[in-house]
Amino acid sequence: MYHKTLIALTTLVSSHVMADNFVIERLEPANWWAGMQHPELQLMLYGKDIAQLQPQVKYDGVTLSGVTRTNNPNYLFVNLTLAGNVKPGDIALHFSHNGETVLSHSYPLLQRSANSAKRQGFNPADVIYLLSPDRFANGNPGNDNMPGMLEQANRQDDSGRHGGDIAGMQNALPYIANMGYTAIWPMPLTENNQSAYSYHGYAATDLYNIDARYGTNQQYRDFVVAANAKGIKVIQDIILNHIGHQHWWLADLPDDNWLNKQDTLQQGVPFIGTNHSRSTIQDPYASKADTELFTDGWFVDTMPDLNQRHPLLATYLIQNSIWWVEYANLAGIREDTYSYADKQFLSEWGRRIMQEYPDFNIVGEEWSPNPLIVSYWQRGKQNKDGYVSHTPAMLDFPLYEALLKALTTAEDWNSGWIGLYEMLSNDHVYADPFNLVTFEGNHDTARLFSVLDEDFNLYRMAVSYLLTMRGIPQMFYGTEIAMQSPKQRDDGKVRADFPGGWAGDKVNAFTGKGLNATQKSAQQLVKTLLNWRKTATTIHSGKLMHFAPDNGTYTFFRYNETQTVMVVMNKQAKAVTLDLARFNEVLPQGKTATEVITGKSIKLDKQLTVPARGTLVLDIR
Repeated sequence: MYHKTLIALTTLVSSHVMADNFVIERLEPANWWAGMQHPELQLMLYGKDIAQLQPQVKYDGVTLSGVTRTNNPNYLFVNLTLAGNVKPGDIALHFSHNGETVLSHSYPLLQRSANSAKRQGFNPADVIYLLSPDRFANGNPGNDNMPGMLEQANRQDDSGRHGGDIAGMQNALPYIANMGYTAIWPMPLTENNQSAYSYHGYAATDLYNIDARYGTNQQYRDFVVAANAKGIKVIQDIILNHIGHQHWWLADLPDDNWLNKQDTLQQGVPFIGTNHSRSTIQDPYASKADTELFTDGWFVDTMPDLNQRHPLLATYLIQNSIWWVEYANLAGIREDTYSYADKQFLSEWGRRIMQEYPDFNIVGEEWSPNPLIVSYWQRGKQNKDGYVSHTPAMLDFPLYEALLKALTTAEDWNSGWIGLYEMLSNDHVYADPFNLVTFEGNHDTARLFSVLDEDFNLYRMAVSYLLTMRGIPQMFYGTEIAMQSPKQRDDGKVRADFPGGWAGDKVNAFTGKGLNATQKSAQQLVKTLLNWRKTATTIHSGKLMHFAPDNGTYTFFRYNETQTVMVVMNKQAKAVTLDLARFNEVLPQGKTATEVITGKSIKLDKQLTVPARGTLVLDIR
């Protein structure tokens, strides 16, 4: 069947079958746009014996530059070249067999939105709200179970579908904006028509369609428009490394090497898993066998690993990412399991996207506590092996792990704050540390409040650090109300339903109904810092200076010509008095500061007293 977008529906009626019963069952991408920087466009056509057809193109500014056939006769790849001045319209595609035209198709070439190429990506002025769509809010119970979808809703099952959807996210936009978040990153929304465990979204079965249990492609576009109207950018979660084992390709793979380890799969050998040895990509002593197993091994047997070295698949994936950016008007991409994909492909993927959108942003997930490994993948890094990345941002796993360790270990000369201080000093290995995405947790980690043993003082330190430190902060939904989970990873409980997202919920975090004192305090803390941060220009683009931990405290400054922010955290069970002369090189003398969390004024003279287990965020203007 064709894609369920309105664009695809309009193209469906223009295709017709003639003498030999050839049918285009799928055509991807379903449309493209005039005025893109890259002139080449690859169309993937699927239908029985469609490779027998010879295409012709009749449209000013569009030429047929090649046809590629694979070992599967049911696929035909048509390569078009679009002139820089080509006009939007319907491209006439004709297909002949034995010299006779047997099939025609009208392919939409659309007008790009105004200033599409100049779109601004997420940046350090933003705070990203990561949410699990299935667990956030159920705005339309009517789509909980949909015809043709294999898994039915079961809210009692931690690993099942609960019914959250795009309508729920859109209904929550006033809350998200009022809290002060300026960007939203939902876990993947594309179709995951898997028979079990489909809610998480990382096992796609159709890369061009939104899952029907979330809504439609058009509803997704409308959600982005509504979010943008409230000053909120939307980031799409994209997976290049793998798909779901019930993806439509698996019933009829496009080529013999479309998947990694495809030969063993076809021989009935059980799947071969990745070794997760991410260091092999940069290790000068790594064996070829270990390196290949890292990138080519599968995550699990239900997630086939894609072979991005296949040129047709590489182009397909690149075009798919660009299609979503243009179609949905995205402000960013979060790329899952980043380094598991072929690294030369990743370089070209990033280059092509940034070629179309120079001010866009992409953040890759490289789950390593080692900054040397993470920094390798960020754009601008001069790597010893010559590898060039075009991905502007990476998730800052090293700083995340250092922060949690600093908060949960006793203060000593080699533990506590010193670990966080020294991790930050490693920023010299990054090409652009201020464009790293920092975070307090995500959908794959235990909840922050639980990791900190439900210690609200430590929670305050973590949130304050995140929202004032360099980088682009990301917060997981529910952190603002101190949601809890087991301390050991338990995905279903970590991604619990957001209270108030379902009709009949006794607790409603959107309105505050039923929240306990701790939850209310957490929500107010986050709201206060987020909304202050919107106008704190030194947090967006100011410099950073930190001072070695002393007497159980850690102090750092963000500063520019008009504003200085001093952040002090005290882990001791008693108040600590600091001698402000220590900070003379950055701290203005004799100023009065506003303590952001409480709103109180504090005179900065010779000494500053930091409360026991306390945090001060001092705004000096």
